[in-house]
Amino acid sequence: MTYLQRVIRHPNVPYVVPFAVFLLFLALQKAIPLPAIVDGPVRLILLTAVLYVFSRRVIDLHATALAPSTLIGIAVFIVWILPDLLFPQYRQHWLFQNGVMGSLGSSLPAADRLDTIVIGSRTLRAVVLVPIIEELFWRAWLMRWLISPTFERVRLGTYQAQAFWITAILFASEHGPFWDVGLIAGIAFNWWMVRTRSLGDCILAHAVTNACLYGYVLATHRWEYWL
Repeated sequence: MTYLQRVIRHPNVPYVVPFAVFLLFLALQKAIPLPAIVDGPVRLILLTAVLYVFSRRVIDLHATALAPSTLIGIAVFIVWILPDLLFPQYRQHWLFQNGVMGSLGSSLPAADRLDTIVIGSRTLRAVVLVPIIEELFWRAWLMRWLISPTFERVRLGTYQAQAFWITAILFASEHGPFWDVGLIAGIAFNWWMVRTRSLGDCILAHAVTNACLYGYVLATHRWEYWL
């Protein structure tokens, strides 16, 4: 077995590497911005390749609760946009926009918001790839790794309060000024993993949320939701 094969077969790698690459792309885009017409397709292709090379043996897209998972995804989407609909100035509060959480704003330049390739590649990434990448990391790996570093011995969806809440809080912090609804989403997806013990159902719920949110952005031009 080659060194690369040994690395790929390390238990942590299929769950952690795609998420690390995902974060690396975000950091590089801030440091060395590429035109959106290049950045979108390149990220889509490279993240797909990373998932195929490192994670294909652990990805399980089989959902056992199609309707409930879809409803969970829709419910999380509603929770995501509801505070801003009810209280238009809600997210202007310093609790959400500050030196730690950042400020509202879209990573998509205004000039690219009508470009079919840019919109299409970002939507595919958000609806298809991001749910797989994030559910592998947060629910399939971190929630188990926090229970035991030999996480592969821990059954998917095993509940332990500390692991559950640390994962939810860290998931919330990933979403910047939307940390409050991110926390609710993290709790909901964690709970769904505990309830179903199914990676496929969590991926489906997450994908539905992202699809609804992206559809909402395209319909209303609330681009701040595209972080």
